[in-house]
Amino acid sequence: MHKDDLKHTDFVIYCIETYKGIKKLDGKTAYQKLKLAGAIDYIDKNYGALHTFGDEHIVWNIDEYLKNCKGL
Repeated sequence: MHKDDLKHTDFVIYCIETYKGIKKLDGKTAYQKLKLAGAIDYIDKNYGALHTFGDEHIVWNIDEYLKNCKGL
């Protein structure tokens, strides 16, 4: 695995855990919600910007992404 891939994977996990904690969800529910909406890929693709944000801004950004997803 490439070093940058591992950074992205670690960051995606961090974002899921942060989202889960702030939203008071269990891990399975948080992961399924984000995966279904495509937010996991969104986080990975936007690592460059998102990793510079604080926890609250990361969760806000994910919420904004989810609001803009069709069917959610």
